[in-house]
Order: sequence, then C-alpha cells, then structure tokens
Amino acid sequence: MSDNSSASDSELEGIFHDVPICPFDPNVHELDADFRLTRFGDLNERSKKTPKELLTKLMMNIAPREELEAGGEEVEPVPASQQQQQQQQQPLVSGFDISNHGSDVTLKNPLLNDLHLVKTTDFVYPLIDDPYLMGKIACANVLGDLYAKGVVACDNMLMLLAVSTLMSEKERDTIVPMMMRGFKDCAVKAGAHVTGGQSVVNRWCIIGGVATSVCENIEIIGPGNAVPGDVLLLTKPLGTHVALNVHKWMVSEDRKWKHLKNSYAKEDIAKAHDIAVRSMCRLNRTAAQLMHKYGAHGATVIAEYGLVGDAEALAARQQMEVSFSIYNMPVIEKMASVASSCRDVFQLMRGRAPEHSGGLLICLPREEATAFCKEVIELEGPSARAYIIGIVEKGDRTVNLIKPRVIDAKI
Repeated sequence: MSDNSSASDSELEGIFHDVPICPFDPNVHELDADFRLTRFGDLNERSKKTPKELLTKLMMNIAPREELEAGGEEVEPVPASQQQQQQQQQPLVSGFDISNHGSDVTLKNPLLNDLHLVKTTDFVYPLIDDPYLMGKIACANVLGDLYAKGVVACDNMLMLLAVSTLMSEKERDTIVPMMMRGFKDCAVKAGAHVTGGQSVVNRWCIIGGVATSVCENIEIIGPGNAVPGDVLLLTKPLGTHVALNVHKWMVSEDRKWKHLKNSYAKEDIAKAHDIAVRSMCRLNRTAAQLMHKYGAHGATVIAEYGLVGDAEALAARQQMEVSFSIYNMPVIEKMASVASSCRDVFQLMRGRAPEHSGGLLICLPREEATAFCKEVIELEGPSARAYIIGIVEKGDRTVNLIKPRVIDAKI
C-alpha cells in the first residue's frame, strides 16, 4: 500500500493537533477520479434508527407459544387485549430490558464473583470518502458505549463488514483493506485487538464491530446516580451530521449547496468537515478514565437521537427525581448558522440532530468539572476539549433545552 494512499501516519498521529488531514485521492489507487465511498450508503438513511416504540414491539417474546405449536400441541387463541398485555411484559431475551434504550451496552450478570461481561455492538455506513479514516471512525464509534459506562479496557474486538455488491473488483480490493486497517489501528490505539469477525456481501457498504470487556464492579460506572447540583459535561462538539451533509452537497454541487454557497465559503465548509472527521476519529477513552478520577455519576454517548434525545434516555434512568437543564451547545464552527439557513431541517438547534461517533454526556460533581476539563486538554492537547453545557436539578426525569448559547468549536 502506498504511503500516501490516505492520511499519512504522521498526519494521523497529529490529527488532534491542528495537522491537516490529507484528502483521499482515488487517482493514487488507479480508481476513477470521481470515486466516492459515501455513494455506497445514503447519509440520510444512516441517521435513522428503528423507532423506540417499534423496537419495543419487535423485542417482545412470543417464542413459548410458537414452540408449543411447533411441537404439534393445540394452543387456544389468545385475545388481542391479552396479547398486548403479554407483549408489554415479556422481553424476547431473558434479562434484556428494552426500557433501558439509549444504551447499546449489554451488562451480563456476574460471571464469577465480582466479574462482569460488558459487551457492545454497533455499525455505520460510509460517512466520509477516506476509507482508512472511515475504519477508524467505525472503531471509535463501537467503543463509545463501553466508555460511557466507564469501562476503559476493551479485552476483545470483532469486526463486522459488509462489502457492497455495487463496488467493482478493483474498488473492493483497494478500499476494503484500507477500511480494515483503519479499524484495526484504532483498536490498537485503544489498547484492544481485533481477533476475528464476520464479513458478508450486501448492496450497502457497512463497517462496525463488537467490543467486549470482562471487568469488576469497580471498573463500571452506572448511568443512574446523578444528584441535584451536578453539572453536565460534553466531550465532543455537536454538528457532525450537518458538517458531513453540507460538505457532501458542496463536493457534488447539489442543488441544496446552491442555496448556501453565497453565504458560506467553501473553505469554511471544508474546515468544518475537517473538524468533524477529527472529532469522530477521537476516542472517548481519556474521558472514561477521568470519569473514575473525578467521581462521575453517570454518562451516555451522544448518537443517533441527538443531544436531547440521548439526554432524555439518560434522565429517565436516574434513581433520584432529577431533570437536566441544558444552557450551552458547543457546535462545530458555522454549523449552527448553516443549520438555521436550512430552516433547521437537521433539528440541530432543537438538540435532535444525529451525531456520529459522538461525545460523552457526563453527570459530574460541580466542584470537579473545571479540573476534569483542564485535564482533558493536558492529556490530549488543546484540540480535545470538554464543555460544561448544563446542570442537574430536582425534577421529573426530563430534559430542558433553555435557549442554549452556541459555543463555536474551532479546533
């Protein structure tokens, strides 16, 4: 593989220290000049998860009745009202509580004494055109849910890969190994190793994985211990979905870009895209370590449901009667303005815009917040910041977005 095939090693090492990302050049690999990895997965469709209500319905258990019928036994029809009641009470998988949506982590019962098995699964469609960096983003995205539980050490990773049937043989043999290398390198940076996985062919290109950790109780931070007076911290800026979409419009000269190009310079959109890529590649591992040091009371990763949506899921899981009030929104530079110019079709300023490989929303004691933010910069450099965005108050486990002040994230 050529040294300049993607972002170079030196650039990747300095990716969070204002070193520019080298654009992926298809010509270097003898691909068509107009090759775009993002064409193998639609960005709008990638932003959508199965609705929570539908997911709850799908996860309900009707297996016992089916097993009886399969065995040839005669089973009396169940009235519709009783079916609905059974659906509300019986989960498909024993021990799996779908009411805890907002977390993609499965926490098993103790394996041996104080040991627990913590596991998470996630995957993404192509978000950017650089395959190597796309692999890194996919890996960081998988690990995010472990870090939200304060689990710092990942013992094992599996890679999940779907190769698009729409790729030519040349494109497949060039792009897929680069994505796999990016995923593996990110895992190594996280102190983990990819030991296997599964690959299939599919119309859409998909990459993701499974992250597993065997750990003691002390290594896990439960999500539901926020108390009034805590502050809310966010470890990455918002606006990745907006930046990726607008950059795609600009590169493809989409009609939507024509509406924006007189108000925003191409350089500004390219910079926002660069910030988004850096943010998505960045691991939340340091934040997970500091959660233990500074006594965090719970956290979640900001993902498909956006800041408010994922905050609502976290608030609903609190043991005490508290609510979250959000006053600040750190947003990638100019993306708040762009979203407003698009009539907030992204729902960014309502806190509903999806985020990709997003930051952790952490409930932290007020007196520890400043030290936490300072140490993040000391450990990762000035381009890695944590933001104080709100407070925890007495309430009814809801989230209040109170005319938030936009903080431009420029690095």
